[in-house]
Amino acid sequence: MIAIIGLGYVGLPLGIQFANRGQRVMGIDVDTAKVESIRRGESYIRHIASETLYDQVASGRLTATTDMAKVAHCEAVVICVPTPLSKNREPDISFILKTGEGIAPHLRPGMLVVLESTTYPGTTDEALREVLEAGSGLRAGEDFHLAFSPEREDPGNPNSQVAKIPKVVGGLTPACMTRAKELYLRAVDGVIPVSSCRVAEATKLLENIFRSVNIALVNELKVVYEAMGIDIWEVIEAAKTKPFGFMPFYPGPGLGGHCIPIDPFYLTWKAREYGQATRFIELAGEINTAMPKHVVTRVAEALNTDRKPLNGSRVLLVGLAYKANVDDDRESPSYVLMDLLREAGAEIAYHDPFVPVIRKNREHPHYAGMTSVPWEEAHVRGFDAALIVTAHACVDYRQLVDWSELVIDTRNATAGLRGRARVVKA
Repeated sequence: MIAIIGLGYVGLPLGIQFANRGQRVMGIDVDTAKVESIRRGESYIRHIASETLYDQVASGRLTATTDMAKVAHCEAVVICVPTPLSKNREPDISFILKTGEGIAPHLRPGMLVVLESTTYPGTTDEALREVLEAGSGLRAGEDFHLAFSPEREDPGNPNSQVAKIPKVVGGLTPACMTRAKELYLRAVDGVIPVSSCRVAEATKLLENIFRSVNIALVNELKVVYEAMGIDIWEVIEAAKTKPFGFMPFYPGPGLGGHCIPIDPFYLTWKAREYGQATRFIELAGEINTAMPKHVVTRVAEALNTDRKPLNGSRVLLVGLAYKANVDDDRESPSYVLMDLLREAGAEIAYHDPFVPVIRKNREHPHYAGMTSVPWEEAHVRGFDAALIVTAHACVDYRQLVDWSELVIDTRNATAGLRGRARVVKA
């Protein structure tokens, strides 16, 4: 049996995939609501169909519990817990360490422990290894196997299938890597072995730093071209016709999710230990985190053109999730925009069919319980401006431009649409 600890956007799809390939999986999570939902075969993640989950639960291949002691009955343990940043933008690996402390008393010789949580190089073979060895009395690489394999989930992308995405695997020893490779080949079609846990950890960081830096580039160019009267979206569409040497990235109102806004700073923090500067990462962070302020400035300018001050205006944010077609609002730039708009005196509301009620979150608990306004003409017409933050495919943007006086579009969702509204890109 395989234990998967952490049943969120990474752990649950992985558990389902192992079960789908005939493996017995025990999901473990501290959240009793998630455990009970799995036991009923009801998915709490929008892009995972309840039917898919129910099939594996009904077969008996997938079970769930809050009892960490159950790992003693498993041959392998995969850790998929959060790795946030602290308020000082320092890595918080406390969830990893607490999970390791919970596993340690139940480790047996021959077991495999794999970390999937994104983190800085050295976490697996130093920090996690230390708590596992201290709590078990066993030696990693001798008595039990230890490895790192970064998650590569892309929620909301129909082409992102766990089975089809190669798994990078690095082990503490060659034997650890071989054991982890054998495990993942039971669930996925391809495994990419690397020489160490640190190389695997660094691989994940490179993937996300690459995206962060390129998104920052187009965000900066958006502002530059805007000043020149040039539409960055038209420029990107033209540039991506080149069949070599170019990969399109798109601007937005700020970064969101649990990867791009956070992961690059894990390397920045660790690099300082070696006396190294990460100037590209830090500059990209500065540019991307400045985008919400730029958007609010554009909202204020657009309202001013209509002889309306931002102070006292009613603004509807269209889309709350951090990316299109998902219900995940972690680190969403929408919350930063809401804060900035409120500080400027605007009255705010939001519409998001995937987030009907805002759940309590660590950074913006003051919005907990706020509900999505109905998508009805009478409601939309009551706002001075509509601000498109997340471009869900199910939202009718033609209706939005027909119902609104002013639309500020950060996602190019209204491209080619004409209606009652004046549309401003931001």
